[in-house]
Amino acid sequence: MPVALLFIIFVIGLLIAIPVSIALGITAVLPSVFDPSFTVGAKYLTRAMFGGLDSFPLLAVPMFVLSGIIMAKGGISRKLFDVFAFFLGNLTAGMPCAVIVTCLFYGAISGSAPATVAAVGSMTIPILVSLGYDLTFTTAVVAVAGGLGVIIPPSIPFIMYGMASGASVSDLFLAGIIPGLMIGGLLMFYTILYCKKHGEDKEKIRAEVKKLHDKGLLKVLKESFFSILSPVIILGCIYSGVASPTEAAVISVFYALFISMVVYKSIRVKDIWSILVEAIRTFTPILFILATSIAFSRVLTLMQVPQTVSAFISSNFHNPVIILLIINLFLLIVGMIMDTTPAILILTPILLPIVENLGMNPVQFGAIMVVNLAIGFVTPPIGVNLFVASSLTEIPVTEIARKSLPMIGYFLIALLLLTFIPAISMALL
Repeated sequence: MPVALLFIIFVIGLLIAIPVSIALGITAVLPSVFDPSFTVGAKYLTRAMFGGLDSFPLLAVPMFVLSGIIMAKGGISRKLFDVFAFFLGNLTAGMPCAVIVTCLFYGAISGSAPATVAAVGSMTIPILVSLGYDLTFTTAVVAVAGGLGVIIPPSIPFIMYGMASGASVSDLFLAGIIPGLMIGGLLMFYTILYCKKHGEDKEKIRAEVKKLHDKGLLKVLKESFFSILSPVIILGCIYSGVASPTEAAVISVFYALFISMVVYKSIRVKDIWSILVEAIRTFTPILFILATSIAFSRVLTLMQVPQTVSAFISSNFHNPVIILLIINLFLLIVGMIMDTTPAILILTPILLPIVENLGMNPVQFGAIMVVNLAIGFVTPPIGVNLFVASSLTEIPVTEIARKSLPMIGYFLIALLLLTFIPAISMALL
């Protein structure tokens, strides 16, 4: 069965709203249905699906999902925002910048972009609107900055890439720190330009910041101390050698429960069941997508798709710069139409050999791939962050996307720097 036809059937399945996991499963089975001589049958695919899920690093994903939900319910994002607003609030674009820094820190807790948008947006958007900021602008800032949740470690997509490539998850986490901070800085630069052009209601902002200053720095830091400590504990456990990323994810769950129930007392015992149900509902679709993605990637490997794509690019393009630009463009398009997990699991075996032939480290390519797909979180038609942000404010997705375009431009600048300056992602390794 032609590979091109296989991908066309898969895309058609997505366009007619067949769930991604089912579309992947169908396309994985089709070659054996239409070609009896094809070596992969239903039994092999079933074993591949279950074998792929039997992974210790994969356990980190549901744990980080659960930890993120606990901290969202526990009001961690509000504590983080208060401390950053205390220091930045009176500066030009101080409040939007505080939102971006909050997304950076919350991303270092949850590892998920949609979770970051939901947790930070539900709390900060009403505050910024009450201070006179445009609702669409505020929503767009949260949606785009939420994409930092998958770049700043710990990151669920980095775990998925580590599974697909064999690269060290700890190294991948380190590779995401500088790019995440760089993108956060570029987004803050844009918000400063935007606020200088459109103005701010300084009187309302000063009044809001005064409330925090009246509390005093020590009280604000005391209230937010355990929230700020969260990423320090999670990443500290990983890089000190105390725990693996999976074990650190479990630690983050117990830490989130402790500070939410004992310190802040924002979660009660009776709330735990609903939190567990929400975590299961969030993770289960990822699990099905993961299983069918593994089966589909095995089929592509047996059909020698990675070798075919690599040979096509090598024979038609000889300039490394052009090859990398084409790969980036391809990943950007894929990020617009496909969810992050299947995109990583399907494309890593295809694209990684190409960039390795160019001398690129797999860890650097992991950072490039995740940043590309992070942009996909805020680009239609899939754009999960856009839909999450839209659900918070009831602003149409198209309007949020239009307002996000300049910020996506800064994301793209960071992507180009990351692609052609290896030190940005490799400096901490």
